Amino acid sequence: MERPYKNSDNWLNELYKREMGLFPSRLYSRRLNASQTLIRRLGLYGTLNGHQGCVNAISFNSTGELLASGSDDRQIMLWDWAAEELKLSYSSGHLDNIFQAKFMPFSDDSKIISSSADCQIRLSLLMENGSVETKRLFRHQGRVHSLAVEPGSPYVFYSCGEDGFVQHYDLRSCSATKLFYCSSFTESSRSSSVGLNSLVIDPRNPNYFAVGGADVYARVYDIRKYQVNASTKEGCPANSFCPHHLIGKDDARITALAYSNTSELLVSYNDELIYLFQRDMGLGPNFVPSPSEDLRIEAQVFSGHRNSRTVKGVNFFGPNDEYVISGSDCGHIFIWEKKSSEVVRMMIGDRHVVNQLESHPLIPMLATCGIEKNIKLWSPSSNDFSPLPDNIQEIMEANRQGREDHSRVSFTPDVIMHVLRLHRRQAHVYVDRRYNGEDMESDEDDDREAYLLGFSDGDPADDGENPRECTIS
Repeated sequence: MERPYKNSDNWLNELYKREMGLFPSRLYSRRLNASQTLIRRLGLYGTLNGHQGCVNAISFNSTGELLASGSDDRQIMLWDWAAEELKLSYSSGHLDNIFQAKFMPFSDDSKIISSSADCQIRLSLLMENGSVETKRLFRHQGRVHSLAVEPGSPYVFYSCGEDGFVQHYDLRSCSATKLFYCSSFTESSRSSSVGLNSLVIDPRNPNYFAVGGADVYARVYDIRKYQVNASTKEGCPANSFCPHHLIGKDDARITALAYSNTSELLVSYNDELIYLFQRDMGLGPNFVPSPSEDLRIEAQVFSGHRNSRTVKGVNFFGPNDEYVISGSDCGHIFIWEKKSSEVVRMMIGDRHVVNQLESHPLIPMLATCGIEKNIKLWSPSSNDFSPLPDNIQEIMEANRQGREDHSRVSFTPDVIMHVLRLHRRQAHVYVDRRYNGEDMESDEDDDREAYLLGFSDGDPADDGENPRECTIS
């Protein structure tokens, strides 16, 4: 017999059980925060305005009291999100769009790392007198799309970018080490690296981290044994993941990865869907793609959105990662129940495209950003249940048709990387054509032609091979 009020949908019954001592308070809180009751009550809590360009990076500190954001305007801003108040804004020292900005844990929120389209990784030091100093730690040979902080460490983090290299940093020695480059699985292109868009660390075992980029394979590496040989710097994955129907394909790429608290790996593809892999679904360390192999990797699928025009993140939501969340080209925030893969909530998060979503570390609250120049905050503050949109089927069908029409075109890896480089600017061009002069221009629009035709890193003397450079700028 099924238990009544399963999944905490009747919160009054849950409250009664807690008051009667049948539920410990902490268990009650976690069950309530995971309930669809709260998901259906999610509404716009507030909007943070201040950036002069698209907001690409949002990250909470460990307590969830502060939110850091980075933008095309090259500013990093710190917000008291609850009060919707800007606490600090400073120039990052980057020369191009900021892609990531993260607090280093156990640093009293005084250290922030950031990465950018200018190939740099920088450290911001927030002084007690309110001033900020920025250091360039190191550079990749391509745009740096992802940073991942080792859980619980105030010193160690990783980076990856379009050059295909994974780098390791230790702030105690102000040093960076190129660990390896991520190479293709196919023998015909094995000498070339795979440009990387995302790097995430397994929270249950920080020795393992996953990377994904300009092909269809999510690769998991073990920091204790990752290199094939010292001369080539080619990495040897401990495992790899890919949906069966994408094995051997070259017309899709990974835009984002996320680990759950139980080491499930969430993989989001460009113009494809989102897939959830359990730990035992890997293809193994020495996988060689072959159409004749009878491999059935039945990953869980989350569909309905579209991820094409920009580089979108993907994430979990809920105290035990009960939900999966993603933005979409249609401007909606999609929330799926993880267990059933069903869409349980859709919210309009941007007039154009929702790119990034970050969950608060302690409470059921969400921050999102996209093409617009602001950050939106979502909390279960609505007094009414919000149903799914009446036109949800039309929205999802339009997204499906867009994915399928685009997926009929095959791309080489070089073309895929070129498309990745242009995505952010192409989004602006699209907005200009569609909305005829709406105030959506980035402060760097005058440089758009140079960005499309080529990129100057602004420092030709630095070849990126000096791992100990850490100069104040």
